[in-house]
Amino acid sequence: MKNYKLIYLITLSVFYGYSQESKVKSGDKKYDSYAYIDAIKTYERIADKGYKSEDLFKKLGNSYYFNSDFEAAAKWYGELFALNSTPEAEYYYRYAQSLKSTGQTDKASAILNEFSTKYKNDSRAKLYAGNTNYLEQIKANSGRYKIEDAGINSKYSDYGSFVYNNKIYFASARDTGNFSKRKHKWTGEYFTNIYNASIDAATGTPSKVNKIKSLLNSRFHESTIIFTKDGKTAYFTRNNFIDGKKGKDDNEITLVKIYKADFENEKFSNIIALPFTSDNYTTAHPALSPDEKTLYFASDMPGTMGQSDIYKVSVKGNGSFGSPENLGASINTEGKETFPYVTSENEIYFASDGHPGLGGLDIFVGQIENNGTISNIQNLGSDVNSPKDDFAYSIDPFSRQGYFSSNKDGGQGSDDIYKFTETRPLKCLQELNGVITDSQSGAVLPGTELTLYENQKIIKSSISNTNGEYTFAVECGKTYMVRAQKIEYETKEETVTIGKLSGKTSLPIALDKSICKVAVGDDLGKCFGIKMIYFDLDKYNIRTEAAIDLEKILDVLNQHPDMKLDIRSHTDSRASHQYNLRLSDQRAKATLNWLIKNGVAKNRLTAKGYGETQLVNNCSDGVNCTEEQHQMNRRSEFIITSL
Repeated sequence: MKNYKLIYLITLSVFYGYSQESKVKSGDKKYDSYAYIDAIKTYERIADKGYKSEDLFKKLGNSYYFNSDFEAAAKWYGELFALNSTPEAEYYYRYAQSLKSTGQTDKASAILNEFSTKYKNDSRAKLYAGNTNYLEQIKANSGRYKIEDAGINSKYSDYGSFVYNNKIYFASARDTGNFSKRKHKWTGEYFTNIYNASIDAATGTPSKVNKIKSLLNSRFHESTIIFTKDGKTAYFTRNNFIDGKKGKDDNEITLVKIYKADFENEKFSNIIALPFTSDNYTTAHPALSPDEKTLYFASDMPGTMGQSDIYKVSVKGNGSFGSPENLGASINTEGKETFPYVTSENEIYFASDGHPGLGGLDIFVGQIENNGTISNIQNLGSDVNSPKDDFAYSIDPFSRQGYFSSNKDGGQGSDDIYKFTETRPLKCLQELNGVITDSQSGAVLPGTELTLYENQKIIKSSISNTNGEYTFAVECGKTYMVRAQKIEYETKEETVTIGKLSGKTSLPIALDKSICKVAVGDDLGKCFGIKMIYFDLDKYNIRTEAAIDLEKILDVLNQHPDMKLDIRSHTDSRASHQYNLRLSDQRAKATLNWLIKNGVAKNRLTAKGYGETQLVNNCSDGVNCTEEQHQMNRRSEFIITSL
């Protein structure tokens, strides 16, 4: 994808070497005016003579990178890194992208690892560090498309399609004039204009391609046109040129703007730049929300996080516009985010080189949440994406057919338009499964009712089978709650977050009995999961959380007036034997006194502290044990002595 679609301003550094100064200045002049094809020739002649500098290799690498010649870009970025310098973060990332685009994935990973270490605050580094298995995700998302040539391509650049009224509109750099054929110095190709072709409703086959002959097409670049549903309004991207006048920024560069035009009887009129555009920054690639109340676009306006970000602006009923809003860090990075497209399913498709991908620009999709943030961003997979630039994706959410643009190998021109049919939804699915058991005995519990919730809404219901097993189909990356209900057991809810790749997630659930059957000699505390009555360190005053557990014991004693208990308190082996015996006895008696104070007859209770004399494991004096092992010995028991 040629860089006239994404303008970057690059600050020149100082070249060293007096003998080459005039040639370098010649290259700089061409480079500064975005005539990269010419700059490459000058820089390479200098480099071939053995002249080396960071600035030279940066410019050579950039000149090829911005023209999507990643093999040559990797070569010169490699020379830059061979100087044992520490370039800015952008060069690490561009070098890695170039290496990925040429199939050198291992080397690219090494550069990315170094990048994420040196520039850990860069959002791209964070995305990479958090998605080191991104190639697995891309593989899981692949194999979902049937792709073919769109039938409208030339040997030049063709890209950015939009279908309206059984016609496909797109930008093309094919011959734009019979006598005066203007070429762009940056790419060596003709300027792009808007073309269209009728589409056969039955076969989907396009007819002969026609150049739109109207005021819409100027002698500079036009691209990425869209229409409102009623067909009365068009938005499109054009170089800063209107009414025969060319606008320039402070560096005398003509950038690009989004324009609006009336459309009636196949004619365009009243062409104006949108009010939030400017001579000093780019706005490009408009996309309307399904209700046409929001316009999405790409820009490098002030406040942009990276080289270009995706923005949105409200479209008001009177034809005016609100203030542009950056979609934020949930989608934008320090890299390029561009070519947005929004569907009626609240999905936003976009191209990015900042999110982990295969190289160059990849196409991603994210979910637009109610608060405007973008969640669950995923790479579309290797059918659509390639090591080169893939962008300008659009899809009909009902037929699942659409178009995208790419300069991948095998095309007719530098960019080509491809037609696709999505054969399988992108949604990554997992199986959530588990076994329902009795928390005390471990016995499986068939017939347990299970309910799956997402954001407090019921999604699905099920019943565990004869082996106590259950399964739910769930989406990757989401958080769910599972509620398990069974007669004679307490209802239990468990929260689970599903992994980001296809597979299985296990969530076993152990239920506590609500009807606890006990006999003489049993520990009543086990009915309620009471493992220990807690006291402050070295004290034996009943704490609030201990009182809550004792209230459970009190209630059972009130319901069963013939029940008698022996209260037993135990410690671990740490501290002296005598200290532990005395402290545990005081705590056991404090528990007894609390129950008596709250109405239990004294003759129904006994209490004794056993200190460390009844350890349940080998954690005695001098034995090295974990905190968890010591915890097993610190326990309270309520042994039933009579019923």
